[in-house]
Amino acid sequence: MTNTLTVKDLMSKPVTVAKSVPITEALDKMLDEEIDPLIVVHNDEVVGTVSRFCVAEKLGTKRNSDLSPTAIRVANAIDEDFTIIYEDEDLDILIPLLQQYKLVVVYNADNNLIGQVTSGDLLARVRPEGDLSSVVQTASRIDADERVVHLRRRMIDEEISRFVVTNGDEIVGVVSETDVAVSLRKFRESVEDRYQEHQVRNILVRDIMSSPVISVEEDALLPATIDTMLNKKISSIPITRKGKLAGIVTRMSLIQAL
Repeated sequence: MTNTLTVKDLMSKPVTVAKSVPITEALDKMLDEEIDPLIVVHNDEVVGTVSRFCVAEKLGTKRNSDLSPTAIRVANAIDEDFTIIYEDEDLDILIPLLQQYKLVVVYNADNNLIGQVTSGDLLARVRPEGDLSSVVQTASRIDADERVVHLRRRMIDEEISRFVVTNGDEIVGVVSETDVAVSLRKFRESVEDRYQEHQVRNILVRDIMSSPVISVEEDALLPATIDTMLNKKISSIPITRKGKLAGIVTRMSLIQAL
């Protein structure tokens, strides 16, 4: 089905940021454009990407605690592990690439940047077959009263970008690298440096989580679930069984199922 389509048929306009700008500007752009990550350029050359996860990591690092958020540059948060594809290549080549990368950079025959492809771009045209259970993953949980410094540590150590927030058996929110990055930025900009190390430990997950939660029951149809994720522009959706957490579907789990 996909062999009649090329990368050009579904790529979107590239969203870039200069590596010399503050990471706060990159974060604002990611939020405004509703995209993650951004393509980082220097002298019109693609040099990597910057993600919300990287911003959260840099803003929470103790060695940067004496710096204003605007003093930390994108150059200090670049992920140089990225991939490039050409616009006339077959669409099928995108699937294994997006199973590894959040974003694929698209060039034309003259080696000029002309586009990008994300999981959302691909899922708008190509979808996994089967039922919802085939794409459900185990959900990582965190208690609403856990401290954000511990959440950030788990994100880094366990390489988890989102958690379902629970209060006992009740789902009360979802917390992601976006929530951590935004909250740490606001905290760093509003609290004096001498008080930051102490006060940051008082921020709880419930203070920064996204709530209420959009979720679906495990007997929901897969196409409808994908539509919900794309229309709401969310990267994951908790799956419930009689109102209790049963798992999670992410854009990556959907791409892995293609």
